[in-house]
Amino acid sequence: MRAIWKGAIAFGLVNVPVKVYSATEDHDISLHQVHNADGGRIRYQRRCEVCGQVIDYSDIEKAFEEDGRTVVLSKDELKAIPAENSHEIEVVQFVPSEQLEPMMFEKSYYLEPDSKSPKAYVLLRRALEDTDRVAIVQYALREKTRLGALRIKDDVLVLQSLLWPDEVREANFPSLDADIRISAQERDMSAALVESMAADFEPESFTDDYQVQLRKLIDAKLEQGESLDTDETFGVEAGEGGKGEVIDLMEALKRSLDRKRGGAAAASGAADSEEEEASDDDGSEDGEKSAKPARKSSGSRSPGTGTAAASKTSASKATDTKTGTRSTAAKSTASKSVAAKGTSTRSTAAKSTGTQSTAAKTAAGKSTGTKAAASKSTEKPAAKSTTRARKPA
Repeated sequence: MRAIWKGAIAFGLVNVPVKVYSATEDHDISLHQVHNADGGRIRYQRRCEVCGQVIDYSDIEKAFEEDGRTVVLSKDELKAIPAENSHEIEVVQFVPSEQLEPMMFEKSYYLEPDSKSPKAYVLLRRALEDTDRVAIVQYALREKTRLGALRIKDDVLVLQSLLWPDEVREANFPSLDADIRISAQERDMSAALVESMAADFEPESFTDDYQVQLRKLIDAKLEQGESLDTDETFGVEAGEGGKGEVIDLMEALKRSLDRKRGGAAAASGAADSEEEEASDDDGSEDGEKSAKPARKSSGSRSPGTGTAAASKTSASKATDTKTGTRSTAAKSTASKSVAAKGTSTRSTAAKSTGTQSTAAKTAAGKSTGTKAAASKSTEKPAAKSTTRARKPA
């Protein structure tokens, strides 16, 4: 960086020599004007209206016109203004930062200590830090007396030029004087929308899309020449069905909330799928161990699934106790039909209370009871359920 001004901060009787640097710069791509027929550069000339001659910059003076009279001011006369010759940044007040109107901020400058011993510079910086205040200063720069604010950024003093109060226009809009009623529901939905978009400000996450796309257009034109197809370069973006569409305020709030919530749900789903993929990458032994708890949890979530598993278990136990094949099939079919109807209270209660052994003994006792009674009570329902099962097949 190159210093644009040198001076000193007058902090009471303390003098702080500083160099002033522009703290900001324009990142816009510079374009110039050309003749569209032949590409010739268009240049502006300083031509006098009286004699018609092109005038050199050294021969140009400044003037002021009022009531038909013109006052010409030479460079020497302008330099004779006392404020122009001042190279002092005078501290006039220390004020709380919240009292400064952001609209008054104009341009920012870095101040570098301009002495072999920067002790006075550090002292002023510490004073601003300790009091948590901003120094209001007056100074002259580029033929204008200015108002400014001294604050700290990254241990560096920053001078921010301020507009004078009469340079900020008053906002007077009659349309805001009308009696506008906002419903409680509208206020609640707008607050919910604000909350869904709340975040910490990170300037690095934003980009100047126009300059990026302008650079893309220039590169494409350099490569393709006059055969450039802008639709192919940028892609034809389909409108989101909103341009020109008139919707009421409540509908707009609802759509905005649904869009934000949908995006959050999609992000949450993607995170869950990544966790599942990570868990699937574990060893086969771990996968087999985790399979059993997975079956238990699925059984607790779905009563139908738990009933099917319970019916298969009771059927296998009935086979182990050597009951008849028909009795086993009847009980299994009956259990399946009961599960289809959603009557899963017995198996679900057995799993939730941890009394699987008691349920198994009861099932075994019933299957090993009086064969005649069992066959009479189960053969008929088995036949009916078997017949029902065969018809869809």
